[in-house]
Amino acid sequence: MPALPAADRLETARRLRPLLVPALLVPVGVVLGGVPGFLLAFTAGAVAVDRALDLGGTKLLGAEDAFTRARRRRPAGDLAYLADDAGWAAVAPRRRLGVQTIAIDSIGGSADRRKAEAFDRSFRPPDWSRGRWTQMYHAARRGIEMPPISVYRVGESHFVRDGHHRVSVARALGAEAIEAHVVELAR
Repeated sequence: MPALPAADRLETARRLRPLLVPALLVPVGVVLGGVPGFLLAFTAGAVAVDRALDLGGTKLLGAEDAFTRARRRRPAGDLAYLADDAGWAAVAPRRRLGVQTIAIDSIGGSADRRKAEAFDRSFRPPDWSRGRWTQMYHAARRGIEMPPISVYRVGESHFVRDGHHRVSVARALGAEAIEAHVVELAR
């Protein structure tokens, strides 16, 4: 496993500093023994858990790290944009296909101009979405079922109408498919 860059090591040390004293007091309590030792170790453990949660419980479950990894590898290039309010897509015949399981790799763009500019071609998240993204990641890791996304189908490709963060998190977790409300646009 490659070593973390110095800046990342410093940031990790800075974030974990509030846990140092309680972590050191637990073994002291164990060595002290008896009721006073038990009380010291128990209190130190409770303080450590409280401080860890204050630091952001999602950090402990990997959501912050996953977001940082996704951001760090973000290549240049916007997501393809399908304007559904102008041009051929605005007047194309539509057919609702209901909820279907679609391949993540078939999602190639967005029907929302702002999201098409914010996410990249691989649905890596923008900086401003850290809070929402990490909450969704945390929920997905805990097995909480997410609602289906909404997409337009054009040929074999899909364009996200709603659910950009869900697609981003699913990709980060290595999912191959996702549930989606599909509306087919005929060309």
